[in-house]
Amino acid sequence: GHSRDVSSVAFSPDSKTLASASGDKTVKLWDLSGDAPVEKGTLRGHSKHNPKCLCTHGKYRSGYKANSKCPVRGHSDWVRCVAWNHDGSLLASASDDQTVKLWDPTTMEEKGTLKGHSGYVYCVAFSPDGSLLASSSTDRTVKLWDHTMM
Repeated sequence: GHSRDVSSVAFSPDSKTLASASGDKTVKLWDLSGDAPVEKGTLRGHSKHNPKCLCTHGKYRSGYKANSKCPVRGHSDWVRCVAWNHDGSLLASASDDQTVKLWDPTTMEEKGTLKGHSGYVYCVAFSPDGSLLASSSTDRTVKLWDHTMM
């Protein structure tokens, strides 16, 4: 499982996958189709660093112990939040490294990095139609991103 506190968890829109984030700089994906959660895979970014936290559609769940061998990689500092888009085809993660990363949960690959905050990025959320991504930061700003332009 995670080696540090689990900061956040988020269900995919179809409720078949759970993403968990931690202070150990990892994000893990879990298959929930069986009797017990099973590690589903690792999101592999272009860097050698890891992310830490997750949140989805503003809904949080705590107290779940994760047991996985495969962390999501990509951020260089604590991952604060993760959010799924409306159809589950994209996952966003927010980090203390001042970035938001976008992931393809099917291929487990990083799709891009959104930069623009000058402080820790604490949370991300997709609009209901999936066209916009909002991020909030300790730099006292909320940014709206059109991730489709990447």
